[in-house]
Amino acid sequence: QVELVESGGGSVQAGGSLRLSCKYSDNYYVMAWFCQAPGKGSEGVATIYDLNGRNYLDDSVKGRFTITQDKAERMMYLQMNNLKPEDTAMYFCAAARNAVRLWRADDFEDWGQGTLVIVSS
Repeated sequence: QVELVESGGGSVQAGGSLRLSCKYSDNYYVMAWFCQAPGKGSEGVATIYDLNGRNYLDDSVKGRFTITQDKAERMMYLQMNNLKPEDTAMYFCAAARNAVRLWRADDFEDWGQGTLVIVSS
């Protein structure tokens, strides 16, 4: 059974840090973190390609967030530094076995249940 399990969310003050983790059980071509804030649609945060580790970050998180992957452990991480109140959202791990269009959530086949990040000012 394919499974993506996120962890690491929590409540922090602005300027703080969190590290989100995603444990996955299958081989994927590309993985990503998406977030969904209350009343908003899903937004892409960071993407990483399994073959070469090439990654992309949304402009809103560049310089603050880092996406990494430990293929041996089948773990993906999102290091979130200098968090801002506008980063408050549910964060989801997503994965696809084939090429995707950047930030297109519909192209990702498998999703985790999400982990909640709350940043207070």
